[in-house]
Amino acid sequence: MAPPENDGDYRVVAVRVGTRATERSDVYLNYGLYGEDDGPATVDYYFWVLQGSHGTVVVDTGFHEYAGRKRNRTLLLHPAEALARLGIDPAGVEDVIVTHGHYDHIGNLDLFPNARIHMAEAEYRFWISPTAGHVQFSFYSEASEIDQLRSAEADGRLKLFTGEVAPAPGLRLVEVGGHTPGQSIVYVSTSDGEVLLASDAVHFYEELERDMPFTAISDLPAMYAAFAFIREEATSRGLTVVPGHDPDVLTRFRACEELPAGSGIAIGRTPNTPKEKP
Repeated sequence: MAPPENDGDYRVVAVRVGTRATERSDVYLNYGLYGEDDGPATVDYYFWVLQGSHGTVVVDTGFHEYAGRKRNRTLLLHPAEALARLGIDPAGVEDVIVTHGHYDHIGNLDLFPNARIHMAEAEYRFWISPTAGHVQFSFYSEASEIDQLRSAEADGRLKLFTGEVAPAPGLRLVEVGGHTPGQSIVYVSTSDGEVLLASDAVHFYEELERDMPFTAISDLPAMYAAFAFIREEATSRGLTVVPGHDPDVLTRFRACEELPAGSGIAIGRTPNTPKEKP
């Protein structure tokens, strides 16, 4: 399916809401197979805000303080505070994209009571199935947050798709699987070129560069296929790839001025905003 006609560029803001310090063997699947010494690893937690002429679209919603505390994740900036600093009223947000159903990506859905929630059908069906109750999956979810998705479906706000969909002008949401059954990635048109928000299809740049799967996975062949697909997209189309948990995101892009130091970056400009001086 060809990308939709560009109906306006977005500014992409990646908001760092939390962090944790761990070891490489804790984040890479079967790390011992690589024959390398273990070492420290930092996992950062983000959500993304897309500001465009058609309004604001939020991609994922970070983790709830309670869910993070259960898993020893450090909350640094509450999403509600980040949105306030960006001048965004969550009640006025019309579209929220959910890339997958893990606790650190759907933790604050209740901030957006009026939004349509766009999500792969395979992802939603998995998380309301009995299989999701097994500990290897349930560790990564909160029952109360899955219930919020059920409520959104009952209210007619949950917009399920298969394959790909254009949830708003200038955006594409594409299902790739691997990390979770319906893990999705987001293509965003910006004034700095097209951005691919990989979310957890790619947690770290190294994961993509070295074909090193993350430890949490639902389909290993699909994860490798997603890596290959994203690499090809980045190479052939010159896309800027933004992974879901890499601390290097904060150093590869310019800081977002509205957020506290170390809390976020921005790519592109909000439409009708003058270019920055070099």
